[in-house]
Amino acid sequence: MSTAPAENAGAPAAPPPVAAPKCCTGTWFAGAALVLFLYALDQVTKLWTAGLDLGRPGWPVLPQHVPLGGHIPVWGETFEWVHFSNTGAAFGIMHDSNRFFIGLSIAAVCGLAWALRRNLFPGRLNLVAIVLLLPGILGNLTDRLLHGYVVDFLLFDFGFWPFAPWPAFNVADSCICVSVGLLMLATIQEGRAK
Repeated sequence: MSTAPAENAGAPAAPPPVAAPKCCTGTWFAGAALVLFLYALDQVTKLWTAGLDLGRPGWPVLPQHVPLGGHIPVWGETFEWVHFSNTGAAFGIMHDSNRFFIGLSIAAVCGLAWALRRNLFPGRLNLVAIVLLLPGILGNLTDRLLHGYVVDFLLFDFGFWPFAPWPAFNVADSCICVSVGLLMLATIQEGRAK
């Protein structure tokens, strides 16, 4: 009694499908809550600093507490609340590139959503990094759309290089920097594990 050879007997097995992250779990709710909190903190501090007047009837008008270019000493000359505009990237790189960074931000948020859906960032460290990256991107994107520039308001000067002074930044910038650090750390740990 002979048996027919199985189809694709010599073909390599197909890789298992990538499991999509489970939504509606406690971790996802906590992550979403942290994204919303950091985004709100970023926007409230910027709106308090720069105010808001879109010049359209029916839209809210918020008072500006620090004029553009202004300084309010918080802790002597070491820490000042300022109002600086940034139409480029970190440290003013690519100045006057607002439209480019609006497009880049939208693409980054879409790419992150796709990557999360495909579970391309496994592990807690990566998840925390993404949770920090999202409000950072969204916060600065909102600034570019509302004000035409990113509002930077935190200025530190410790009197020694490179903090003399450190370029002004905001809550969103802090989220992005910590996120990049965590992603690098996760990559190093993953490399060691392999």
